[in-house]
Amino acid sequence: MIKKILIGIDDSTYAEAAAKYGFKLAETLDAHVGLVHMTEPVSVTMTNNGADEILGTSMQNLSGPDNLELLKVQDEIAENLITSTAKKYGGSLEITQFNEYGSTGEGIISCSHEFKADLIIIGTHRRTGLDRLLMGSIAEYVVRHSEIPVLVVPFKGE
Repeated sequence: MIKKILIGIDDSTYAEAAAKYGFKLAETLDAHVGLVHMTEPVSVTMTNNGADEILGTSMQNLSGPDNLELLKVQDEIAENLITSTAKKYGGSLEITQFNEYGSTGEGIISCSHEFKADLIIIGTHRRTGLDRLLMGSIAEYVVRHSEIPVLVVPFKGE
């Protein structure tokens, strides 16, 4: 019996398709929806002298005001995305929101445990070849590590 559906979203058209499908399924099953957005940390490669190899700027103060402002902006963007998605597709469904910071695949799995989800729904970017090797696949990670069923919604381009 599917009573709790966790839907992973970001700001892509792939996630939009998954959200639309997930909310329709939840409505059909009268299921509680968990809506999760993960903000991944940015890693910066440092040289021996503490400078960023790309920008050449000092990265010694990673908790400085600029970085805190960046985190605040990222949080606001994520909250707006979650709110607008819930408003657009949620109707009268019960929705629990998760705005988390960390690895997307691991975060979705963690939220599925916390939410006690019966099903995870995510979109796929349909990456192949070198792009998939370099970028990885969140959908593949979630499918391989989830202890509950995962529904991967492919995006059908116009």
